[in-house]
Amino acid sequence: MADPAIHLLVGTTKGAFVIDGDADRTHWSVRGPYCDGWPVNHVVGDPGTGMMWAGGGGDWSGAGVWSSADRGHTWSLARLTTGQLDAWAADDPDFAASIGWTDGPAPFGEGFSQVWSLGRAGDRLYAGTKPATLLVSDDDGATWSEVKGLTDHPSADGWSPGAAGLVLHTIVADPEDPERMWVGISAAGVFVTEDGGVTWERRNDLADPADGEGDGHPAAASDGHTGFCVHHVALAPGGGDVLYQQNHHGVWRSSDGGLTWRNITAGLPSTFGFPLRVHPRDGQTIWTVPLNGDTEGRYPPDAAAAVWRSRDGGASWQAQRAGLPQQSCFFTVLRQGMGGDRRDPAGVYFGTNTGSVFASRDEGETWDEIARHLPTVLAVEVLEPDGNG
Repeated sequence: MADPAIHLLVGTTKGAFVIDGDADRTHWSVRGPYCDGWPVNHVVGDPGTGMMWAGGGGDWSGAGVWSSADRGHTWSLARLTTGQLDAWAADDPDFAASIGWTDGPAPFGEGFSQVWSLGRAGDRLYAGTKPATLLVSDDDGATWSEVKGLTDHPSADGWSPGAAGLVLHTIVADPEDPERMWVGISAAGVFVTEDGGVTWERRNDLADPADGEGDGHPAAASDGHTGFCVHHVALAPGGGDVLYQQNHHGVWRSSDGGLTWRNITAGLPSTFGFPLRVHPRDGQTIWTVPLNGDTEGRYPPDAAAAVWRSRDGGASWQAQRAGLPQQSCFFTVLRQGMGGDRRDPAGVYFGTNTGSVFASRDEGETWDEIARHLPTVLAVEVLEPDGNG
């Protein structure tokens, strides 16, 4: 392949991978794993510089953020917390020597076990952790500090963990105003800052209180709120006021920056799902991957895969199946598992917990499997370096 024009950044349970594509998005090659085989929950890139960052970790390794300045060929680690490995190595010099362990700095001690999400806002890099904390770096991920305004939010004592724990899993910045940013926490809901993280407002109110009536599911909307187990948040292009979220019990739209939310699930085959993607230029076009339910197996309804697209902001939905498995399909697409490019027509990509990555060059009309047999895919993002240089 000639020099790659596009990179898919893939986080998995066994490291980060990069899938390089040509200008036509027809030929792809997989490289990796990187990041010493760590569980990598999210990988993002900067189109201006080509820098890449991968966040992850676990109880064994502790948490950290890896960075690469050469398009993902080599990576360096900023360790943030310690793990079981450190305790073992500190007590066993022979084990420490065998793995090359040194007692290096971990600025947050044992404060959290994983980095779950990454996001760029202006010149700052942000990281969300498990348990839910927001970190910020002003030096491209070399050093980090805690965003105390969110940690000390008055509602923090009432945040409850979802099935995966209390995680800050989504970071969305307004490209026109880096001081304005939204985060999603399971199960605490959506929060927004207008002043670069100094203060935060919780935004989970229903636009129509009737949307919270008549459903006894514990994650459903109630008491005037959408439901706090938000799974993913996405910002529409063109002004920073239209947001979408896929939560544990539906898909929702806000036209006022998250102040109020309206249910747009009608027309989808289920209320449960994880990922959500918005078109890079058309804020009315969105994609999601419904699953059959939180207790029914979390796979595509009828075991037939489909990405569902709306062209009218969620007023109606259409299933897109061409090229996707239609029999005995039991995979799951996780919350960070869908990304997209900025081409025309826009490309859409998703990864599965069975190790496949699917790509569409025509906004979801048709799909091709471009990678298979990877470890469980936790995240898919796209990096298109400016000028492809």
